[in-house]
Amino acid sequence: MEHIVLSYEERVATIELNRPNALNALNEQMLAELLQALKEVEKSEADIVVIRGRGKGFCAGGDIKTMLQSTNEHSFIEVMETIKQIALTLYQLPKLTISYVHGAAAGLGFSLALACDHVIANEQARVAMNFIGIGLIPDGGGHFFLKRKIGEVKSKQVIWEGKVMSAQEAYEVGLIDEIGDEQTIQQKVNEWLAKPIVAMIATKQLYAHLSEEQLLKTLQMETAYQAEMRQTEDHAEGIRAFLEKRRPHFRGK
Repeated sequence: MEHIVLSYEERVATIELNRPNALNALNEQMLAELLQALKEVEKSEADIVVIRGRGKGFCAGGDIKTMLQSTNEHSFIEVMETIKQIALTLYQLPKLTISYVHGAAAGLGFSLALACDHVIANEQARVAMNFIGIGLIPDGGGHFFLKRKIGEVKSKQVIWEGKVMSAQEAYEVGLIDEIGDEQTIQQKVNEWLAKPIVAMIATKQLYAHLSEEQLLKTLQMETAYQAEMRQTEDHAEGIRAFLEKRRPHFRGK
């Protein structure tokens, strides 16, 4: 794998997003490799999985350049199917999962972080569910994972505002579970390893089984609505504004 680094240390697996020059933005190859890594971890003896990014940030979201190059509807459906499988696999993974957010976690990257059982962010982290800025909606199960953590009303506010939040702001809202550093990750790992982790995983799987239909339906609806949003004038304007580094002028069309 080129853009994903998978490593093991005793009972802990670490998945590192490895496109640091692009702030770990997720392109088609990286998404496919991430799914492959999750499938490998699923079969491993690891009990805990840590997901993190290399370089200056966790993940800037989906790769805008890839989005611009791919106008083919079949390619879009394939990418969304991979994203769906990543979200389902990570949520149902029979391991305990930690995401460590440093620097930026935006859009699809933030959905990925929220899919984990425990979200740790360092003090420099900045997070945003900022699809609204380019006239799109959250994907990767973003609607499901937001609602799971902060409820429907607050989720809509976060999505519609698209605000970039500091680690402290995200913690106060309830989007992240802990503010810390490398030592904090190790402390959480050690805490979990000292517990009857088989019982903890059983509880995770119980909740996952209860909610899997809702997550699957959410992912399917995200794909359908995202396809519609990609055809809007507001999305085209959002992309133009992003490339021209200016504020977009949306018209609700």
